[in-house]
Amino acid sequence: MRPQLLQPAVAFLRSALVIAGMLMLVGCKSELYTDLDQRQANEIVTTLLQHGIAADRTFGKGGRVSVAVDSSRFADAVTILNDNGLPRREFATLCEVFKPSGLVPSPMQERAQMICALSQELSKTVSDIDGVLSARVHLVLPENDPLRQQLVPSSASVFVRHRASMEMDSLVPQIKMLVANGVAGLSYDKVSVILVPVQAHDTLVLNDVPAGGGAPEGARRVVASSGDGLLPYGVALLVVVLGGAFVLWRHRYRRVYPLPPSEKVTSP
Repeated sequence: MRPQLLQPAVAFLRSALVIAGMLMLVGCKSELYTDLDQRQANEIVTTLLQHGIAADRTFGKGGRVSVAVDSSRFADAVTILNDNGLPRREFATLCEVFKPSGLVPSPMQERAQMICALSQELSKTVSDIDGVLSARVHLVLPENDPLRQQLVPSSASVFVRHRASMEMDSLVPQIKMLVANGVAGLSYDKVSVILVPVQAHDTLVLNDVPAGGGAPEGARRVVASSGDGLLPYGVALLVVVLGGAFVLWRHRYRRVYPLPPSEKVTSP
C-alpha cells in the first residue's frame, strides 16, 4: 500500500479522535449528592433547571437517587443549592424516635406512637383541603395526673402551606374545629393555625409548550435534560468516525493490478 494514499486517512482519523476527546470532556459528569430520596432529588433538579443548569438523576438500590451535573457547572450548582437550603436536612420524627425496639413496648413508647399516629391522620385530613400543598399537625397531650390540683390542658399547632391564589383565612375556624373535635380533651381556643402562602413558579418545560402556541410572557424556558443537548454532538461524532473508517478501509484495500504485457493497449 502506498504511503501517500494512507496519509489522508490517518490525518482524518487523528482529527476524529481529537474531536471525540473534546466531546467526552464536554459530557463529563460530576455527582453532586448521592443516597437521596426521590423528593429531595426532584427539588434539587428543579432548582438547578430554574437557574439554567441541567442535572441528571440516577436511581440506585432501594429507590435512592444520585444527582449529577456537568463538571464545568459543578461549583455553580453547589452555590445555588446552598443559597436555596438544599438538600433539606432530614429530622427524626416522633414515630421514629419512639419506635418500639423490643417485644413489649413501654407505656411511653405506646403513648408517643398514639400521638404520632393521631397527628399524621389529622395532617392527612387537612392536606385534603383544596389549595393546601402540605400540612403538619403537632399535638401536645400531656399525661395528666388525677391527683394533681392543676391539670395541664392539651394544645395543638397546625402548619399549612397553601397556594397564594387560594384564600384560606376563611377556613381557619373550620380547621381549628376539625382538629379540636378530632382529639379528646382538646378545646377550640387551644388550637393555633399558621398559614404560609406559596407563590407559583413561572417556569415552563419545553415539552409542555402546546403546538402552535407561544410561551406565556415572563416564562423561562427550561431544558429537561442535558442528554438532549449532547445528542447532535454524538451524531456528528458517529458520522466523523464512520467516515474516517470508510476512507481508511478504501485506501487500505484498494490495490493496483498492472496489466500483463500481452494485454497492454498500444496507441496507433
